Amino acid sequence: MVDCHIRKATIDDIEELRGLYLALEEDGVRYQPEHFVIGERTEEFFQSIFGSNDQDILVADIDGKAIGFAHVMILQQKKVSCLKPQSVVYIQDLCVREDMRNHGIGAALIRAAKDYGKGHKVDFIRTQVFPGNIDGMRFYERNGFCEMMKTIECQSLD
Repeated sequence: MVDCHIRKATIDDIEELRGLYLALEEDGVRYQPEHFVIGERTEEFFQSIFGSNDQDILVADIDGKAIGFAHVMILQQKKVSCLKPQSVVYIQDLCVREDMRNHGIGAALIRAAKDYGKGHKVDFIRTQVFPGNIDGMRFYERNGFCEMMKTIECQSLD
């Protein structure tokens, strides 16, 4: 276990966050090249999150350096008559620097995301993981997540 501090990201973290997002996007391209490309995380992207009331980037910090993050968002369930009106903390993105994995940092980020949800009085926490990401699925299961629904799609509209 590595001792890290979890805090909200600031403008000073942007360069390290860009590097972490690049690693995350490379995974996206590897797992689903039909949907993902390497993007550009502009300062405006980060400022829109930092200035929001319903999302944050939680940073795992060691000695002032961001070595992992979780982008969390507070969402409301769709207003459909058969769905309970619930709110959720959604983990949009989670990444830990590759050389720092398997040291409890991801688990610390999950705990922080759950605490973030408690602070916003949400009903549950949700995220997504690529079907081929076996290590990612095991990580989330170890941290209390379970499969609730499968998303399926058809690439051909013929």
